[in-house]
Amino acid sequence: MTAAIVDAPVRTQPQPVALSRCYPFELVKLVSQWRVRLVFLACLLAPAVYTAVISQQTSLPADAVYGRWMNQSGWAGSLVILEFMGTLVLPLLTCLVAGDVFAVEERLGTWRHLMVAVRSPRRIFVAKAMAALTVTVALLAALLVSSLAGGLLALGSQPMPGLDGHLMDSGELARTVLLAWLTIVPPTLAFSGVGLLGSVALGRSPLGLLMPVVIALILEGVQLMPVPVALRMATPMNAFITYRGLFTAPGQLGSLWIGLAVSLAWTALATYLTYRLFVRRDFTDLGYDGMGRRFLVAGLAPLAGLAAVTTMVVAVTTGVDGTGIERPKLEASLATSFSHLYVLQTAQLNRQAVTEEQLHATATRDKAGERVEDQGPGADWRCVVTWTLPGATATGNAIYQLDVTADGRYVADGDGPKEVNGFFQVATPLGDRPNPLWQFDGVVDLLATTK
Repeated sequence: MTAAIVDAPVRTQPQPVALSRCYPFELVKLVSQWRVRLVFLACLLAPAVYTAVISQQTSLPADAVYGRWMNQSGWAGSLVILEFMGTLVLPLLTCLVAGDVFAVEERLGTWRHLMVAVRSPRRIFVAKAMAALTVTVALLAALLVSSLAGGLLALGSQPMPGLDGHLMDSGELARTVLLAWLTIVPPTLAFSGVGLLGSVALGRSPLGLLMPVVIALILEGVQLMPVPVALRMATPMNAFITYRGLFTAPGQLGSLWIGLAVSLAWTALATYLTYRLFVRRDFTDLGYDGMGRRFLVAGLAPLAGLAAVTTMVVAVTTGVDGTGIERPKLEASLATSFSHLYVLQTAQLNRQAVTEEQLHATATRDKAGERVEDQGPGADWRCVVTWTLPGATATGNAIYQLDVTADGRYVADGDGPKEVNGFFQVATPLGDRPNPLWQFDGVVDLLATTK
């Protein structure tokens, strides 16, 4: 008689699904939503249509940087779109993607099924965050391609001046415009991190979905006020406009690097806070409906603390105080821009060539009379530019009224003489052309010191 020994089956612990399978799954779930497809289609078509149509009009969006150049160069339209995106549009796009990527599971009641299938909250978090990041970058790419295609197809690649008046050719414009669009990726990711945080912490609440826009509105309000430079630089909202420093020679790169560093810090902290809240959540609680008061302590308070710390770091490392808008900076910036644009106007009118150095242009400014201190933003700046021509004994004078905003941008509006800056157009041998000295944009470096 023989006996057979049968080994008892050994139960093995199910392994979590690999990230290489989770990520495509989450990406397909995200792009299959009709509103994401609709937004992508809008990003792909709307900028091209807008830039192509406006480029053919005589009424231009002069309030935007490069708006008055939209019917002169195909590159201007992309920069106007970029200026428009950095207000509230990009935070709104992050609401639709990152702000809903976790909350959608709350609405559908699918968390338990997802946890049982994947068996790893960490991998679910990474897969959803990567999917949201991928879609956000794809939307930015669509905006860039569309805005460039509309302007360049409508007008072509004509040169246009930088924000200090120096003429930029097509090659320099192509490189600078692409770099400008790249600089808005970090602040967009920062608001995506805020969107992830709201999506995890507030669940089905509409406030969670709108968290990036709420934060953006608060920070935009700060940007509109004449706050100290250090506080202005310490928010990711300011990073949306630091690309303007690329359009001067030499470039104003201090604020650009600070904006990128601040944005990456916000991205890292917001994503880490989201991760910590997500992996500590009890997914078996069927009555879960957001974290409420805990969100204020574990979510918003650390971000406010980061803003306070970065403000102190910027203030200590740069040594700049006040609004950063001072009379010497404006005088130097306006004299430089006038010199460059005067040379451009000279070439338009086919007059004897002159260089910026030969003009010896200087500017004197005053803000609202003697009783007002000459610093800070305002529309009451008045300036007189003086220059000389080679071989001439007389000096030329041109008057400008300046509207200076708190972010360092100014619009110089010519107020005579009419032969220099008094008319919108000038008569050239090739016909009437826009007068580059009539009205132009400029920017001052808020971080530069004049002491």
